Amino acid sequence: MAPATAARPRRASRPGFRTDVVAALDKLFPEGVWEHDKVDDNGAAHLKAAFLGPSETVPVRQGQLLLGTWQGIALVECDGPREREVIVDVR
Repeated sequence: MAPATAARPRRASRPGFRTDVVAALDKLFPEGVWEHDKVDDNGAAHLKAAFLGPSETVPVRQGQLLLGTWQGIALVECDGPREREVIVDVR
C-alpha cells in the first residue's frame, strides 16, 4: 500500500472486531490535536496508518494463504473514503 493514510493489518475476523479496531484507533489517535493537523488536518489518519503499517507479509503454500482460522487481511482506510491501489507481490 503506497498511501500514507491507509494500512493493511492481518487481523482476527470474529464478529465485532472491526468495530473494536476503529474504536481503539479513535481513542489512541483523536482528531484535531496533532502538530501535523496544522499542515493538512489529517494527523490522526497518518498516525493510525503508521501504527498499523502499510504492508503485510503472508506465507503461501500450494497456492493457499497460510492464515489462521479466524485471520484475514483488511484494508483500514484512515482518511477517506478514497480510491486506493493494492499491490500484490508473490515471490
